[in-house]
Amino acid sequence: MEQRSLKVIDTNKTFFSKLSSTLTKMLIPTKVGFNNVMITFKRNALLKVYNEYKTEQNIEESSKKEALEQRYEESYALYLEAIDKYIMDTVYKKIKNNTASDLEREHLSKYYLVVSLKDKNYLEYKYKKQEYLLKVDYMNAISVKKKETQEKYKKFYIEKMDTIYKGLLKNYSINLMDNTEKQEKNVTEKIFKALEDYVISIVPLKLETSTNDELKKDYEQYESSIIGKLDAKDIIFKKSNLINITRTIFTHSFPLAAAEECYKELINQMREIILKSNTKMKRESAYKAFFNLFEEYNVKLLSTKVYWDKAKERDEYKKFWDKYLNEKSEDEKENLILKYDLKHIDVEGHKDIRKLYKERLVEKGAMRTIKDTSTTKLQKFVARKETV
Repeated sequence: MEQRSLKVIDTNKTFFSKLSSTLTKMLIPTKVGFNNVMITFKRNALLKVYNEYKTEQNIEESSKKEALEQRYEESYALYLEAIDKYIMDTVYKKIKNNTASDLEREHLSKYYLVVSLKDKNYLEYKYKKQEYLLKVDYMNAISVKKKETQEKYKKFYIEKMDTIYKGLLKNYSINLMDNTEKQEKNVTEKIFKALEDYVISIVPLKLETSTNDELKKDYEQYESSIIGKLDAKDIIFKKSNLINITRTIFTHSFPLAAAEECYKELINQMREIILKSNTKMKRESAYKAFFNLFEEYNVKLLSTKVYWDKAKERDEYKKFWDKYLNEKSEDEKENLILKYDLKHIDVEGHKDIRKLYKERLVEKGAMRTIKDTSTTKLQKFVARKETV
């Protein structure tokens, strides 16, 4: 009987696989164009509904108001779906066929990073994905020729981004209160990252039409804090500026308790810089930065704090702050800060920094060392024989 066998062929080298690959590469530009058309169509539809929604927002008829709100939310969802489809249908396939640009590769990398959050923290995923998709289309949206359309989109974009960052910061703030010390550090870093993204990408857009002088002043201070090469102290002050700007915009979504935890983390990082300073000049510079940060923390935050967990802590702080404000000498102000911090930082976790504080206070004449004058007397014990 005739023997027959199957021949294994490398499909990558066959005529049909090569043809398929070539056709895919040819069709990708067509798909890009189609997806871009769909995004533009959905964006225009969204802006139309958004304009109606904002115009009729003050109407008294609740049923009409609800219907408009629902139409707006549906249009927004369809717009995001179109951008999502562009990422998956176009960018993914371009990367697979090795025809993607570096920017497109970066887009997909960020996309998967956002998607990975879904099972870990759904609320964070929900807000981060919206933020990501809107940022992907932003440059296309404002590059349209009609100035009126550009302004309409900017208005929508700023309002929606405000809502997204409010939700994101509220979610992080809740997580910050619920987590362990190790997890808290991770959450505070996420907060600082979100604050920086907002300040860099959204605040300049708000300032184009805003008359808020306090926001303008805080933003100018932030801009000056990022000029040149930043050392560890500069990065800490950059983050403190981010807290101040965001507290101006998101007072309720970024509550005082969360801002306080972020400041505490920055103060702790500044303590570490003092410890690691290996020369007198560097340590003195670190102390000066620490005093400035501590004063800012009190002026911007603690002095405005109304609700305290313990009345004793509130009264103690008020006494310290009143004394600090009335003190004229800078040296005495610094001594007051060190004594206050020395009293409130954990003994076990901060032994090294406590030692440095005490040494500095002794050096400044604000604390005395008590010599150990106790002696141990040696006594000779003789066993006494008991008589029965």
